[in-house]
Amino acid sequence: MSFLEVLRRITSALDDAGIAYMLTGSFASVYYGSPRSTQDIDIVISAGAQELQDFLARLPGEDYYAEPAAALEAHRNESLFNVIDIKTGWKIDLIIRKSRAFSRGEFSRRLKVDYQGTSLFIATAEDLIVAKLEWAKLGESERQISDAAAILQLRGSLLDRAYIEKWVDGLGLIEQWKRLSKPASG
Repeated sequence: MSFLEVLRRITSALDDAGIAYMLTGSFASVYYGSPRSTQDIDIVISAGAQELQDFLARLPGEDYYAEPAAALEAHRNESLFNVIDIKTGWKIDLIIRKSRAFSRGEFSRRLKVDYQGTSLFIATAEDLIVAKLEWAKLGESERQISDAAAILQLRGSLLDRAYIEKWVDGLGLIEQWKRLSKPASG
């Protein structure tokens, strides 16, 4: 089973449970033209506790591994939990949308796209850059900086830089922004 089939099955289960979502992380970077390999799928979700329980109930135990208690804890803490596709080994990180202003705005700006023949919601390129800068700050990851720099370089004038810079300033990501702006402008 391919990555796309895993993605289709998970997004269908989210849709069936009435959970709004958006693809983010490495596979969103791939959509915007920055290819790299990864072993997990990152999806931000906006869900209540009952919707999470409904979603998990839709995932057959012989096909998926998920901890309902971890999902409910992630909901309470606005963090993440994992679902493992047992047949393929793919790990799906389901990230609970935070209640802060950036996260609410990012989620409201998500786009419905055709992702290699699959219709799904995805973070905008601008929001993905900001999120990757934030992940770089939290994890001190050069890979996140490289991903963001590639999107910046590939999308260039199509990006709303004022929007990006507003959140770079608001989220305290100026150091990370400077690190990625150098290779993209040089």
